[in-house]
Amino acid sequence: MNKETKSTVPTDSEVILGILNNSESVLKRLYVAYFPMVLQLIINNNGTPDDAKDIYQEAIIILYNKVKAGDFELSSKLKTFIYSICRRLWLKRLSQMSRYGGDIKDFHDYAPVDDELEKQSDMDVQFSKMNAALQLLGEPCKTIMEDFYIHNRSMQDICERFGYTNADNAKTQKYKCLQRLKKLFFHQK
Repeated sequence: MNKETKSTVPTDSEVILGILNNSESVLKRLYVAYFPMVLQLIINNNGTPDDAKDIYQEAIIILYNKVKAGDFELSSKLKTFIYSICRRLWLKRLSQMSRYGGDIKDFHDYAPVDDELEKQSDMDVQFSKMNAALQLLGEPCKTIMEDFYIHNRSMQDICERFGYTNADNAKTQKYKCLQRLKKLFFHQK
């Protein structure tokens, strides 16, 4: 391998050590090294260069966060790992845009990427749905739910704040609010 290639494409261990040591130059080299592969994947599958940049950026952030978390084990080449993440992210985006025809045209080997991406995305959707349900809940239920579940206030505090005669009445109201919240949450589209 000549020096020019080495300076452009970092080795897998250089990338991991570079991320751990906050090396900007390694990240820049990583961006340059594998972007053409991702660009080809996205353009071959109904995407634009801007889509490719977005997907590649997301993939690098995922890689960065996994390495920084300290539990990252590379079971394939880094190039394959990045391609696999980009492929999965693009499949997800295509399905959200209803442009997904069943499979995408691959030109590179890919590895199944763990379900963390999907879990995180599902959690984001659930969080958004819960937030929407809370907004629809109205007062005093919205504040009671937030006070108890988010701010960890006691039933006695809630009782005093809302002027209930005792904590049991506040508990009954919280229960009714929770039932309404569940109904709103599960009936959303």
